[in-house]
Amino acid sequence: MVDLESEVPPLPPRYRFRDLLLGDQGWQNDDRSHIFWVNRSLPLWGLQVSVALISLFETLLLGYLSYKGNIWEQILRIPFILEVINAVPFIISIFWPSLRNLFVPVFLNCWLAKHALENMINDLHRAIQRTQSAMFNQVLILISTLLCLIFTCICGIQHLERIGKKLNLFDSLYFCIVTFSTVGFGDVTPETWSSKLFVVAMICVALVVLPIQFEQLAYLWMERQKSGGNYSRHRAQTEKHVVLCVSSLKIDLLMDFLNEFYAHPRLQDYYVVILCPTEMDVQVRRVLQIPMWSQRVIYLQGSALKDQDLLRAKMDDAEACFILSSRCEVDRTSSDHQTILRAWAVKDFAPNCPLYVQILKPENKFHIKFADHVVCEEEFKYAMLALNCICPATSTLITLLVHTSRGQFGVCLIGVRREDNKNILLNPGPRYIMNATDICFYINITKEENSAFKNQDQQRKNNVSRSFYHGPSRLPVHSIIASMVFHIFCRYAKGYPPYSPYIGSSPTFCHLLHEKVPFCCLRLDKSCQHNYYEDAKAYGFKNKLIIVAAETAGNGLYNFIVPLRAYYRPKKELNPIVLLLDNPLDDLLRCGVTFAANMVVVDKESTMSAEEDYMADAKTIVNVQTLFRLFSSLSIITELTHPANMRFMQFRAKDCYSLALSKLEKKERERGSNLAFMFRLPFAAGRVFSISMLDTLLYQSFVKDYMISITRLLLGLDTIPGSGFLCSMKITEDDLWIRTYARLYQKLCSSTGDVPIGIYRTESQKLTTSESREIASQSQISISVEEWEDTKDSKEQGHHRSNHRNSTSSDQSDHPLLRRKSMQWARRLSRKGPKHSGKTAEKITQQRLNLYRRSERQELAELVKNRMKHLGLSTVGYDEMNDHQSTLSYILINPSPDTRLELNDVVYLIRPDPLSYLPNSEPSRKNSICNATGQDSREETQL
Repeated sequence: MVDLESEVPPLPPRYRFRDLLLGDQGWQNDDRSHIFWVNRSLPLWGLQVSVALISLFETLLLGYLSYKGNIWEQILRIPFILEVINAVPFIISIFWPSLRNLFVPVFLNCWLAKHALENMINDLHRAIQRTQSAMFNQVLILISTLLCLIFTCICGIQHLERIGKKLNLFDSLYFCIVTFSTVGFGDVTPETWSSKLFVVAMICVALVVLPIQFEQLAYLWMERQKSGGNYSRHRAQTEKHVVLCVSSLKIDLLMDFLNEFYAHPRLQDYYVVILCPTEMDVQVRRVLQIPMWSQRVIYLQGSALKDQDLLRAKMDDAEACFILSSRCEVDRTSSDHQTILRAWAVKDFAPNCPLYVQILKPENKFHIKFADHVVCEEEFKYAMLALNCICPATSTLITLLVHTSRGQFGVCLIGVRREDNKNILLNPGPRYIMNATDICFYINITKEENSAFKNQDQQRKNNVSRSFYHGPSRLPVHSIIASMVFHIFCRYAKGYPPYSPYIGSSPTFCHLLHEKVPFCCLRLDKSCQHNYYEDAKAYGFKNKLIIVAAETAGNGLYNFIVPLRAYYRPKKELNPIVLLLDNPLDDLLRCGVTFAANMVVVDKESTMSAEEDYMADAKTIVNVQTLFRLFSSLSIITELTHPANMRFMQFRAKDCYSLALSKLEKKERERGSNLAFMFRLPFAAGRVFSISMLDTLLYQSFVKDYMISITRLLLGLDTIPGSGFLCSMKITEDDLWIRTYARLYQKLCSSTGDVPIGIYRTESQKLTTSESREIASQSQISISVEEWEDTKDSKEQGHHRSNHRNSTSSDQSDHPLLRRKSMQWARRLSRKGPKHSGKTAEKITQQRLNLYRRSERQELAELVKNRMKHLGLSTVGYDEMNDHQSTLSYILINPSPDTRLELNDVVYLIRPDPLSYLPNSEPSRKNSICNATGQDSREETQL
């Protein structure tokens, strides 16, 4: 019987598939039938049919509405295919009841839900006009894709394993996570061939889809890192931030801003949003990753001229906006134009946001007059260069004053402002009576919140007011008479310049000529019908010259001339000003460089553009070094673009002191100092400065709104009736009896009303060993040349001496043939060497070596003198100018009271306005000191 049953052949495959589809009970009892048939209740079937009808109808309607003439484009879309697979079988089961239990992969609808979610998010962004949603959309797509893959794999594995282990939902999730993470523990594995094939298919889909999504997300993330993303509206409303707008951000500018901005304790909780159109620099990126700055500085790549970028920076909620110009461009006017447009754009977008603007050219100031604070680079630059000529190292003094530091300063009152007046008065004079509501400005290190004045009783007020200085009657009478007599014989008159070179310049009371000089007379190197002079020496100037070497005569030079011609400067101390638009050696010699007091070299705009940013100063540095080598004792004042390049000024490769300062500067930089260059000798002596060091004025004005006003008053850019001015006095032997800074302070305040604020001190340095050898070598050469002059060239020698007697110089070494003759003499001696004795040959050999070792300084001196003779100029005074003496200079700002005064100290003073209490008076500084009250016997002797 068993054998008969075993011989029954199986049914053909077509019958088995038909029974499987029709639901034959024999096959339904088999576990393999669960792959195609499920036990679906009637309510569940009805719900699925309803959803299928709605979904299919919606898909057809949307397809019809979006039809554009290509039916296959609508049919072959993946969402449409999935809709047909999941909806059509349920609709067919309505008319064919036997198919109501047919398995339909409904879990594939998750992909349709993903597609609908993407469309909904896009519609939402279009409705709210949100344009910066690419990153959000990509993250949403990646997450939804990953979830759909996992969900599809879970449902597919669980269904296909119904004929095997019958995995539950958690085991299916565990298997999918382990598989997609490529861990593969092996404790849960598919058993049927269908489930294995499904897993292979899902892994292939994941290897194709997920990398594409991750690549797009990574690309958007990198682009967002470059552009900086957005500053959220919630943060802008709950936190305080400022916006820094620049055309290009360099590490030096960034660190200067951050160090000065966050130096004040009130600003520690502020955020800085940087808006820059260029990609973030590598060094800037490295700095912004430091935890100290990464939590407070946000970089946004964008333009201030685009409202969407200003919206990203939340400019309308910012506490302030700083707009800086790019000073490294060749066309500075074009850079100013960009700054002006940025300022206009910010003012249009956020009219209530305070603006702090930096401009380069003074003629462009009136375009941004609406800004709250404006710093014009050329105004400050030329004013500092001018004051450096009359007050040594003014640029260094101002730089130290405007930078935040931790020096040991006492309290020094320098100015005051009435409550009902916005103008600040520097040292208003001894007659000024303080009010209870006055705002005082002083130099100190104490906290500002602990410096308020306390009201005293009225009686003490009256006593103090009676003790104040009340009028000019107590001033020395002989000083008034001397000043009036000087006015009678002087051809200068005091008044305001009749013309202003640009809109926005402050009217300044100056020394003016009675009559306008013809333009032809302003050419120093060419004669005209009014005079026949062709060089500076012929003019016979009583005071030394001030030479300005500039590329063009820009409007900024007005701010150089005005401080040097200010009304409070004594007329007998006014220096002639020579403008040199190009500086070849011949023009320098003609304009009187050999008897000039100062030479100012302005940074050339044409050299700003360079492949390497710090090379913008290369031409200026080399030119100044040439002048320094040719005229070593000439006071050369230079302005550079980058403060770091100041270490190349007056460069000496083997100077021990300079090497020591270089090591000190490196240590200061490692400590994070933003004034590491202050130890360099040229900067300390006021011979070089960088206008970028005054960028801090704009940053500090956010907290101290008076910084720009006080600096302009100190530099003479603004003159306010009743306000004092910055000047200096030199301590001579007659002043050493004062002894200490406290006594000087007391005597100046009680006599002339001057307020000392600091001391500029110089100390001579000893010559190095190499310099001593150089001088000895020069002496040895000159003696040897006279001793071993060849007698056979007596005729040529006589001719040489006759020419020498006809020359304008009495120094024999000045003759242009000296070096050539000496070298010929040395070569002849070397050829005759065997005829001389051993001692003579040794001397000849030594002499020949000395000639070849002739100093470079002597050769340069001969070069300049020979050129002067060729031009017909006198060489008198050049030797003194070529005699360089190395000095160490430093500034003591408001030093301690017991600081001893030394000879040649220069004291910085804020002197009261002479017109406010004594019109047309210029009291002598020495007489004012001598008439100070005191019991010193030396003082009585001078009286």
